Amino acid sequence: MRRIIRVNTRTGEIREFEATPEERRYAGRYYIAKVLVDEVPPTCEPLGRYNKLIISSGYFADTNLSTSGRISIGGKSPLTGGVKESNSGGNAGKKLARIGVKAIILEDIPEREQTRVLYVNADGAKLIDAPHLKGRLVSETFEILRKEFGERKGFICIGPAGEMRLYGAGVALTDDRLEQVRYAARGGLGAVMGSKGIKAIVVDDSKVVEPDYHDPKLLREVVKEVARILLEDPKSQNRRRYGTLDILEMVNRLGFLPTRNFSSGQFEFADNFTGPRVAKLIEERGGCGKNGTPCIPSCTIMCSKVFPDKDGRKLVATLQYESVVLLGPNCGIGDVDEVAELNNLCNEVGVDTIEIGAAIGVAMEAGVIRFGDAQGAKDLLRQIAQGTYLGRIIGNGAAFTGQAFGSRRVPVLKGQAMPAYDPRGLKGNGVLYATSTMGADHTAGNAFETVRTHDPLSREGQVRISRQLQIRAALIDSMGVCLFIRPAFIKNPDLLGALFKGRYGWDLSFKEAKHIGVEVLDLERKFNEMAGVSERFKRMPEFMREEPLPPHNAVFDIPQEELEGIWDIEMDPNVF
Repeated sequence: MRRIIRVNTRTGEIREFEATPEERRYAGRYYIAKVLVDEVPPTCEPLGRYNKLIISSGYFADTNLSTSGRISIGGKSPLTGGVKESNSGGNAGKKLARIGVKAIILEDIPEREQTRVLYVNADGAKLIDAPHLKGRLVSETFEILRKEFGERKGFICIGPAGEMRLYGAGVALTDDRLEQVRYAARGGLGAVMGSKGIKAIVVDDSKVVEPDYHDPKLLREVVKEVARILLEDPKSQNRRRYGTLDILEMVNRLGFLPTRNFSSGQFEFADNFTGPRVAKLIEERGGCGKNGTPCIPSCTIMCSKVFPDKDGRKLVATLQYESVVLLGPNCGIGDVDEVAELNNLCNEVGVDTIEIGAAIGVAMEAGVIRFGDAQGAKDLLRQIAQGTYLGRIIGNGAAFTGQAFGSRRVPVLKGQAMPAYDPRGLKGNGVLYATSTMGADHTAGNAFETVRTHDPLSREGQVRISRQLQIRAALIDSMGVCLFIRPAFIKNPDLLGALFKGRYGWDLSFKEAKHIGVEVLDLERKFNEMAGVSERFKRMPEFMREEPLPPHNAVFDIPQEELEGIWDIEMDPNVF
């Protein structure tokens, strides 16, 4: 993967370069951090001329490594004001790698409103005017692109929210069959793409560029061993059966399930959303419903679902833990079908289910609609697409909604809504939200995996654990793989260096490979420091420190000075 494509969205000029030897050392989240530090003024306006939207393949996107092909999309976030990388499944990441593209960089902004498609293949790229796509919902956009460019292409697009440059907008991707809709959802990157006047990107891999593996035999052996470990791993097997909803029952039992705008840690109707319950419902309804489907072609874990209505017709694909909790319990909605419809509406409008679920929860507490009002919540989502004043308030996220209605309980940090783990009950995630370069984002180092070995209510050791998890997440995001691949490297750490050896010929020890994550975080922290949004300035909301969370009546009580010292801790280089 050596091609770097730069698109000036003001002039329409497209330039293509071969990556330099130095640039080949960066990939995925690492490459995004490097470009931001080198090229984007940290204090620039996120939707202005000087921000860039960077789409980058991970280190192993052009291999058959399980879960490889996840794509990283990044830039300066409209929500956090700092660095943002969001990654997603879909098939576009694999297809970009197949045509040798390392990165696409969208620069500048158009002089006037534009609705264009960027078409990329093995021979080059071009911009195509597409006024007929303006205002289209995501599924409509994908269907039109499929008819115009062919079925087996890689598609990336934004919905109406991104075109309106609403801060809650994400970037949508899909598969060859348009069955799954996946999102690089967090941080408002759909608004950045909208500011560039790009409605969609089409990746045509009908002609491919052969990868230049250093040691194909070694690479095949490592890929095969990773797949074997994942197929035999009990956690992976559970995810195939129940998806990410497998954890919901435990989160509710432990008391940190966000409920009614983060006012409680348990929901009385949580049983309606558990992994086994939803999996059984899918089986009973039949039709197009499916458990255990992949979000990317090379995945052996297959935690995605196709959730059908009572007649077996698709309601949404997929139905994941974060979306269910923020749109369901957090809004006091206990019916899984209603939550699935809300999830689908978010997908169609082009918004982050976490951000918008949190925004609706804030609006409910403010009295805009009542808790549990699923029809009212659907109306709010439709208003986002329509661009009404109320729709634009909700579409700009939880912080903006809280400001509009004068709310005190607003579950955000660094301007971004908190995911589905209340930090008073899972203090490790509170550390993450407060110190991560990404703001409140569980994908940057989720501490949930530690609840069986470490008391989630304890203050002890949480900062040290979070640093370790954040380093690992930064490495995994740069590799272009899913976090759920981690059991392979925990069981056999030598596989990590062998991967880099087989693909690139780099002689990296486990410690050296892991240090890539440290380097990513150093770059991101440098950008955020210059942008004025470091962890020293953006702190846990007061209500999280002062308002006890039922049922344990816990508050987030880890001292600020301890949080600020997270990067001074000496780490064990041999732990993944």
